[in-house]
Amino acid sequence: MAEKDLVYRGKSKDVFTITQGPHTGKYRLVFKDEATGYMEHGKPVFDPGYDTVVGEIPGKGAIACRFATHFFKLLKEKGIPSHYIETIEENEMVVEPALPLSMPAGSPEFPGSAPLLNLEFTWRNNATGSFWRRYPFVKPCMNIHAVVEAWTKGDTDILITPEALEETGAMRRDEIARSVALVQQIAGIVSAEFESKGLHVIDGKFELGRLKYGDGEIVIIDEISPDVLRVCKGYAPDPRGDCTAYRDCTVTHLADGRRTIKNRNQVRAADFIDIFL
Repeated sequence: MAEKDLVYRGKSKDVFTITQGPHTGKYRLVFKDEATGYMEHGKPVFDPGYDTVVGEIPGKGAIACRFATHFFKLLKEKGIPSHYIETIEENEMVVEPALPLSMPAGSPEFPGSAPLLNLEFTWRNNATGSFWRRYPFVKPCMNIHAVVEAWTKGDTDILITPEALEETGAMRRDEIARSVALVQQIAGIVSAEFESKGLHVIDGKFELGRLKYGDGEIVIIDEISPDVLRVCKGYAPDPRGDCTAYRDCTVTHLADGRRTIKNRNQVRAADFIDIFL
């Protein structure tokens, strides 16, 4: 793959244009071993809820590709469209070119103006991560029923409300409603699949877009893998769905006005190797 064919270089994968063969004009996703997280006592702690690359996990790219393949095929079986075409190597797949949900800068002549490059939708079964850090009055790991949030995706992810998406012209009201419903539908499928393996999905994030040569329908693009999901073991819900194991699992900290939260029972990406073979 020539560097000139590079379309996008990301934290977890690179995207290349295919210039020859039966898939000419399509995109090749190459999943990488690099992993995001945070540093603790000089050592990397891998956590897909963070956006900073802190190291590599050997074989992670192949695991992520295997996961994405499994879920894109499952979604296709259930009639949910995506950009997926086929998997060609253990860490590479072919997808349809897609246009992320984006918007040009309204007044680029003003310094500091910038376009909306794409949107990412988080969904949360339980209150943890940045959700709890923003709303610390909420009990950790409370069931929040797959609440969906939209974020601008870039060097710094910024939460954007549905009202702001509509008023700025980034998305129409009906598109927002369809996107939220699509994310929740896929979240339910993903959660049920992990539940069948005795695991619980805490939260995740999906990227939506439109196929470049499609009819404008909003579909799921990017990936579904350990890079975009937080999964735990030992989930013990009460009748409302709140996890009763949170006192033993959750660790929070407050220092210099900065809150942190982590879950002891969260499954590391490297431990997903034998799931969904």
